[in-house]
Amino acid sequence: MKKVREKNEYEGNPVGLSKETATAMAKELDRHLASFIVLYHQYHKHHWLVEGPQFRDLHLFFEDHYNEIHMQYDTIAERLTVMGYCPTCHPANQLKIAYLEHEEEGEFRIREMLEKDMEDEKTIAVELRKSIKKAFEMEDFATKSLLEGILLKTEDRCHHIEHFLGEDGLSIGLIAKPGDIMSEDGEAEESKAKSKKKAKA
Repeated sequence: MKKVREKNEYEGNPVGLSKETATAMAKELDRHLASFIVLYHQYHKHHWLVEGPQFRDLHLFFEDHYNEIHMQYDTIAERLTVMGYCPTCHPANQLKIAYLEHEEEGEFRIREMLEKDMEDEKTIAVELRKSIKKAFEMEDFATKSLLEGILLKTEDRCHHIEHFLGEDGLSIGLIAKPGDIMSEDGEAEESKAKSKKKAKA
């Protein structure tokens, strides 16, 4: 096939952004696009492999996340074309510019998978803030607004993962007796009950 233009060839844009701004922000967006695709595949993996008593909740939870991320990276890619640049589409080239690393092959404990997802979401949030600042400085207000919306959803996903990783959950109930669960002051409830009985006697 004969190319119409090369990957990094700038074709101009219809929205009045300077070449300097379009080029700088396109580079930022391309990094986010590649990283979101890495996380998209990782959430798919976790969706396929999750097991245990919370299977259904987490199975659907991961599905919601990869669907949302798919919409977000599609929007990022569309913005790249508005700026006059081609998005990076080849998987090998995406890995070169992504700031996330995909989880290794194989199955891990669900808690470890969730921790990896939360850490990656946090990394995305940090990188998005850098790009938002740069977009503001370069007066690319549409890209700034776009990334701010994505940042809000990213922080929301991260916060929801944090809830799944909370200690006061189903996992403790499956491995601990009621008396083994510590109260706020660090004293086991069972020990506290025995102390009360002795005091009455």
